[in-house]
Amino acid sequence: MEVNENTVPQNGKVEDEYVRIGTTLFRILNQPMMNGSFRKMRVEWKMSVFRQDHSKDEAAQIPKYDGFCTMPSHTVTIPVHQTDYRHNVNNFYNLYEPITHIPAEGDFQHICSLVEHIFGEQYELGMDYLQLLYLKPTQKLPILLLVSEERNTGKSTFLNFLKAMFQENVTFNTNEDFRSQFNADWAGKLMIVVDEVLLNRREDSERLKNLSTAHSYKMEAKGKDRYEVQFFAKFVLCSNNENFPVYIEPEETRYWVRKVSRLGKDDTSFLQKLKDEIPAFLYHLQHRNLTTKEESRMWFSPSLIRTDALEKIIRCNRSRIELDMAELLLDIMDTMLVDVVDFCINDLLALFNYSMVKVERHQVRNVLQQCWKLEPAPNALSYSTYQISVLPGQKYSASSKKVGRFYTVTRKKLKDYR
Repeated sequence: MEVNENTVPQNGKVEDEYVRIGTTLFRILNQPMMNGSFRKMRVEWKMSVFRQDHSKDEAAQIPKYDGFCTMPSHTVTIPVHQTDYRHNVNNFYNLYEPITHIPAEGDFQHICSLVEHIFGEQYELGMDYLQLLYLKPTQKLPILLLVSEERNTGKSTFLNFLKAMFQENVTFNTNEDFRSQFNADWAGKLMIVVDEVLLNRREDSERLKNLSTAHSYKMEAKGKDRYEVQFFAKFVLCSNNENFPVYIEPEETRYWVRKVSRLGKDDTSFLQKLKDEIPAFLYHLQHRNLTTKEESRMWFSPSLIRTDALEKIIRCNRSRIELDMAELLLDIMDTMLVDVVDFCINDLLALFNYSMVKVERHQVRNVLQQCWKLEPAPNALSYSTYQISVLPGQKYSASSKKVGRFYTVTRKKLKDYR
């Protein structure tokens, strides 16, 4: 937890400086930060060292807890300024940090301008997103991905604003952090943000998607046993790559992608202005009515958050083989005036071979089964397909009847490839 940069952390009483969780002693320290503030840390401490520094009577003053838990809460009762946050939950030490802002009525025009810049025509949805973060911290929300090839767009400023708003409950990760087996430093956070994401491997995407909807997760620290914790973190990712920052499948509904434009002017004190307005903004969020209702596991209806920027990434995620297959099948449909094509993999390979396009059998199968989610006929059945015509002026012709476990592709299935 950060304290005011002008405040020097005091050497408190033993009960404020130490805590025992189970049989392990921790010392609570205030780590100095470059901006003059301090960050709260818990460091394992040896009891033998404690005895060297303190008397035997002081050891009895150390607060004792049975274990850790993570119970997020932000709500503050106005005007008495009481929060429903609890540090001690059934004698378990709450790892979730209280946010220190006290909501107060006031102006927040700079925050409004930032939200409008990031979310554009989806401004009200963006306000709903921030309101849900504040009032419903355990609610699952879509993975927010901000993309732009331009510089000075305000993406990093937005991340820093989230950090200032939710303080120690927001952590900055790197791409490598997602791939690491050790996650104890971020598994209990409200938000996990990445300033320059590049997770374009299928296994990266699968892990990110699974985390975004998981209700529990195995926490693991180096040299410690794994144990299960409640998981409620939301992800905000930024990238300068508009085409392929993350692998996203065509039917995916867990991403909300926003293309962010360049800021009109460069205000070096803008972040501080945002920080000054946070109490007024939190007051507004406590009294504002949501413009959406819960329509999916990630609150928003998938149709509301499906943007052109998302469609662009999905198109760019497609392999050359997938695009070639779609183009060939659509060409057959247009030429033969049909909306459905039946075929076996060998039929497609023969067509590609005639066009001198090198394609492997496993590549075609992967596109059909993994990308297009198609399955062959359960048994070998009679079907008719299309082949290169031997007649002049005719590109394709219907083949004679064949028998095999064929696939069926419709024009509707390929509509997004044009």
